[in-house]
Amino acid sequence: MARRLEGKTALVTGATGNIGRAIAEAFAAEGAHVVISGRSADRGAQVADGIGSRGGRADFVLAELDGSAEASRALAGQATSVLGGRIDILVNNAGIYPGDSTAATDEKTFDRVYAVNVKAPFFLTAAIAPAMAEAGSGAIINLGSWIARLGIPVGALYSSTKGALETLTRAWAAEFGPHGVRVNAISPGVVLTLAPGEVNPGAVMMKGTPAGRPGSPEAIAYAAVYLASDEAAFVHGSVLDVDGGRTTTAVIAG
Repeated sequence: MARRLEGKTALVTGATGNIGRAIAEAFAAEGAHVVISGRSADRGAQVADGIGSRGGRADFVLAELDGSAEASRALAGQATSVLGGRIDILVNNAGIYPGDSTAATDEKTFDRVYAVNVKAPFFLTAAIAPAMAEAGSGAIINLGSWIARLGIPVGALYSSTKGALETLTRAWAAEFGPHGVRVNAISPGVVLTLAPGEVNPGAVMMKGTPAGRPGSPEAIAYAAVYLASDEAAFVHGSVLDVDGGRTTTAVIAG
């Protein structure tokens, strides 16, 4: 049976841990040659080596996506070179999360969060999508968040950046879709990797949901494989909720 991403190339940002790592591993398992990007060379090498040990193909490219067009263009150029001249799949996953209240958020923090969470993927997409459009095919997947559409009392800044990325998803689908480039987003719920017996305060936000528990990074990765594959050929501009029902059903806390 053919693997779903056989012969494809992919760039996954923020791929040295958690969701990004799971996506990179899942893409490689499905046959893609993956470039992992992130700020830690040690963790990047660990992810790439792990994929290689399982028979996959991955390379690490060190990148500090600070929001500047220059940094995004540099990553696009390096990744394109490593991947043999083309990028078939782009996953805009890198982001930072400060959980302060609105009043406690200073201007420097505001600018940095928007730079990393919005400007960086904007300029990275600007550097990569035109080549996809010229080739007549490609898939771009943005990582949103359930709190972009369901308010919580802290993290307004982060929530707004994810709302911006989901809006960009629809705009880019309209802009690049007619040229064969599919643009979609995934909206993860609470995703935690817990050790046996470990308790995390975030888990309480999934109490009373259909799933009743936090999700795993692998659950998000499976959705990313679908959106990157030809199985999603008729899916454009969508935001796929992978959140255990957190935003689609009434939450009844017991």
